[in-house]
Amino acid sequence: MNSPIRPRRSVLYMPGANARALDKARSLDADVLILDLEDAVAPDAKAQAREQVAAALRAGGYGRRECVVRVNALDTIWGLDDIRAIARAGADAVLLPKVQSAAELDALAQALDAAGAPAGLPLWAMAETPLGFLRLDAIASGHPRLAAIVVGTSDLVKDLHARHTPSREETLLARSMAVMAARAHGLAVLDGVHLDLHDDTGLEAACRQGRDQGFDGKTLIHPKQIAPANAAFAPTEEELAAARKRLDAWRAAQAAGLGVAVVDGALVENLHAREAERVLALAEAILRA
Repeated sequence: MNSPIRPRRSVLYMPGANARALDKARSLDADVLILDLEDAVAPDAKAQAREQVAAALRAGGYGRRECVVRVNALDTIWGLDDIRAIARAGADAVLLPKVQSAAELDALAQALDAAGAPAGLPLWAMAETPLGFLRLDAIASGHPRLAAIVVGTSDLVKDLHARHTPSREETLLARSMAVMAARAHGLAVLDGVHLDLHDDTGLEAACRQGRDQGFDGKTLIHPKQIAPANAAFAPTEEELAAARKRLDAWRAAQAAGLGVAVVDGALVENLHAREAERVLALAEAILRA
């Protein structure tokens, strides 16, 4: 599902059971808000969270922020009730946790349609289990409404019997698989959370690592993490200047009937021009947001 470039640098989970948090989210500088009915909500608060998220979406006021609802899995006692409550509430997308097959996306789309959701409401899928990652190519290509893959590293580390490390080496393969599948099928892809709220240096390093790896943005668990993510996943002034320079040189070469250009001693081909265009388009989208 190819879509125009939309900034998704900072993707903040907001607990659906916390009405104050849902209200505060209207003033936060996050690109995306994930209004959470799943992990962040205790079983005895599921119904309340469902009602509050639906009411918050209907009330609006979130401006340019993309509002995504993470529902409970459809094989839980809460999943279908979540779908019925939020289908027509105004969400920009619905996020399904622990996706392990394309059939689960089909079931989600059918449940949304049956509940009266807008036609074509985008689906987002979480990759957070070993089986889910191993099947990512089939999942990423498995439904025309799928728009994004969200990596869940916390559940993955648990299932792998691994340990969280500062280098995140334990999830490198899985994260690379997610980026590969997303790029192969034209989807957005979002990196996992940084759990230590007191580790600002580690958060910044993880954001840089995710950006260098090819992610569009990072999922977050606290508003204090928004600014580092926004900074890391936006093109720098140096990158923008270099992109403009390469693109100008490429266009001049094309006008002269040449297939390549040379900028500061480096070859510029069609692929470099296309990447320069993408970087500049992202910067423009951020300015418009």
